[in-house]
Amino acid sequence: MGAKLIIDLAKCKLQGESKVQCSYKHHPDNKGIDSLLEMIRFALICRKCEAAPCVKACPNEALEKVPTEDDDSGILKRANMLCTGCGTCAIACPFGTIYTDLILFPTSACDVCRGRLGEGEKPLCVNTCEDGSIDYGEVDAAKEKDLIEVFEDIVVKVAGGVLWEPFLREKAKK
Repeated sequence: MGAKLIIDLAKCKLQGESKVQCSYKHHPDNKGIDSLLEMIRFALICRKCEAAPCVKACPNEALEKVPTEDDDSGILKRANMLCTGCGTCAIACPFGTIYTDLILFPTSACDVCRGRLGEGEKPLCVNTCEDGSIDYGEVDAAKEKDLIEVFEDIVVKVAGGVLWEPFLREKAKK
């Protein structure tokens, strides 16, 4: 069992400019955490509507539902080069799980700093995260009820086991 990136959704800032830095080596202005939050939101919080009004509303066909091993209903995936950030998908989403301020045009990525961390070292995003929502360490997601491993080496902590609750705006203001 190796170390994993742990993201606490209840502590995550929902809106505004993130000051979390990323050391992704392929380009210096990368916002890997923003990309990761979008992927997590699509994987866990999206209600996976059968009709998918967000996909149908996109004038550039930048959204699609992609089936996965665990989910035949599909997970949303955004084609960054097609997305213009118009916000039509956010308006069409009946559950409010797509935030236009987090959908940025430039492509960002997170590689969890694989192969670039020394012994006991944590990723730059953990060290620059002001709200304590990102951590890195040894965890066993199968043994802890509030942890879900959504992607390889990326674990999400969900408040009380309710996947979408932390993103309700009323809850976020408390």
